[in-house]
Amino acid sequence: MQILHAATPDAYRAALRDHPAVLVDFHKDNCPGCRMLDMSLASVADSPRAAGIVLLKVHLETIGDVFFRSLGLRQTPTLLLIRDGQEVARMAGYQSPKQIGEALASLMPA
Repeated sequence: MQILHAATPDAYRAALRDHPAVLVDFHKDNCPGCRMLDMSLASVADSPRAAGIVLLKVHLETIGDVFFRSLGLRQTPTLLLIRDGQEVARMAGYQSPKQIGEALASLMPA
């Protein structure tokens, strides 16, 4: 799994445009669930299900609350699954490695 970071709305949109399968991780510093989610993401990053998927890390304090809310997001952590620029799933809160793996499988074409 390739890991990218988006610090601006333009960088976020460019990543979605340039990569067909993206798992977006919206997180912030003072968030215990975000730290736990990082461990789950790390455990699935090298799995076969993660092949060909880009993990886009979006730090809420950097990109800004206005952009975060414009996407209809209300909490961190939140994962978005994006295929060909379109959101296909949204997962709010901590997700286990198993839940992430199942979600990644849905991102890739059969």
